[in-house]
Amino acid sequence: MSVKRNSIAFMTGMAILMSVAHAERGTDGQLNLIYWQAPSILNPYLSGGSKDTEASSLVLEPLANFDENGNMVPVLAEAIPQAAEDLKSITWQLKSGILWSDGTPFSADDVVFTAEYCKQMESCATASYRDVSSVEKLDDLTVKVNFSIPKPFPYGLFVSAGEPILQKAQFQDCLGDAKAQECSEQNFGPIGTGPFKVTEFRANDVAVYAANENYRELNKPHFATVVLKGGGDAASAARSVLETGEFDFAWNLQIEPEVMRQMEKAGKGKIVAGFGTAVERLVVNLSNPDVELDDMRSTLEGGEHPFLSDPAVRRALSLAIDRQVLVDTGYGPTGQVTCNVVPAPAIYVSTANDWCKTQDVEKANRLLDQAGWMRGEDGVREKDGVRLSILYQTSTNNVRQDTQALIKQMWQEIGVETELKNISGSVFFGSDPANPDTYQKFYADIQMYTNLFLNIDPEPYMGAWICSQIPNPENQWQGGNVPRYCNEEYDELVKQLSVTAPLEKRVALIKKMNDMLVDHGSHIPLIHRGRVSAHLLSLGGIRHNVWDVELWNIEDWHRIR
Repeated sequence: MSVKRNSIAFMTGMAILMSVAHAERGTDGQLNLIYWQAPSILNPYLSGGSKDTEASSLVLEPLANFDENGNMVPVLAEAIPQAAEDLKSITWQLKSGILWSDGTPFSADDVVFTAEYCKQMESCATASYRDVSSVEKLDDLTVKVNFSIPKPFPYGLFVSAGEPILQKAQFQDCLGDAKAQECSEQNFGPIGTGPFKVTEFRANDVAVYAANENYRELNKPHFATVVLKGGGDAASAARSVLETGEFDFAWNLQIEPEVMRQMEKAGKGKIVAGFGTAVERLVVNLSNPDVELDDMRSTLEGGEHPFLSDPAVRRALSLAIDRQVLVDTGYGPTGQVTCNVVPAPAIYVSTANDWCKTQDVEKANRLLDQAGWMRGEDGVREKDGVRLSILYQTSTNNVRQDTQALIKQMWQEIGVETELKNISGSVFFGSDPANPDTYQKFYADIQMYTNLFLNIDPEPYMGAWICSQIPNPENQWQGGNVPRYCNEEYDELVKQLSVTAPLEKRVALIKKMNDMLVDHGSHIPLIHRGRVSAHLLSLGGIRHNVWDVELWNIEDWHRIR
């Protein structure tokens, strides 16, 4: 009995010691993160990809996040409010006593300003503002969001890391598309309310943070500094955690499953994965990317694509792909064949496009024959002097290059010539409107990447493909409608969804929109990807999250002693 009591006393003592070790902010030293897609900006409203939202989330916070189970949890808000009875407004009560990292008070003025900041951009990076008529300050700690129509799900605005609050004092001279892009000091070093503050940022390279001494939780964050290193490739990022222990955490590990398993055997780290809404897809350029079009290149004004505007070509390209081979080769248990742009939550998953799960080269060839695309002497199809010759680009990554090579072979079977191009992920998903190689510029015929939504409700995500969301020079190449898909019927369904309350009707609308996109062929879904990361066994507090950014609770991360 005395041995048992001594054991309990020892464990209790250890628990107290660990608690004391974490009683003060920053006692765990430096946290090292590696993101092989380096962040290019720390303002998610001008972001070119998830990497930027992840990097900014240490500093900038929303009113609420989604936790690892998809539940909303208050961050800057006191609680998650309910919408008004008529569904045309929602009132948020803010936490009192919150300070920005510069020591100034956070208030309703900052929330109201953030809405104004985004509304003044022709194509805000989020669709959540579309039905917002106004955001008004009721008092210093109360904000009312008014909608122009009843909103059955009023939690798009200011919820998730992609919808953070900006400090009015810092960003008030950055209104409008052009001006927002020019505010480099603000975009590279935002002042935030989060657990860390930026001390150094080099675009496409590294971000360095220090614990925010004004953070509202006195004993957090546990780490004094964070270094987020960007660049390289997914395999080397995984190796630096799982084999060498040089880094604490590696994000977005798109690596062959057997390679990953071998790395984990080193015993230094752990792989974490979960299926959310991420879909690896081919995006089809419906506009003309001809370099001779100059400023009208890859815009609707430049005209339609010379051969991808043909629905027979788009359908044949999809039919020719053996998606299971792509999964087996590059993803294993972290990938599943999908024919949808909305792969989750389960209630929204359509079965109408399951034809894509079975490769049908014979049918693909027949479609092209019937559409008048005949094989030339070299085996490449052509029609009216136009060859089926595709420039197919994606980011630099071993799995993606393997996928490209396989799809090139598959398309060769149907008489399609393919040139492969890969671009550094930091550049491809970058936010510089002058860069010709961003995925939003889309100076290619087809490109491949993963798209997802940080929410349990797909409404804002589905709103990305309305006509007004097409990237173009006027909106600084911002906007989610990368394929340049413009369909009045689809736009109308988006409006209808925004005023539809019953869940079964919302599900039906979302499935219909999903099916329109897939059937049209502007998106060719390939793989429902698990979100895979790795961390050292000595790193605690991680709650792997597929519904928000993976750093959503970084203030709780700590060193296990």
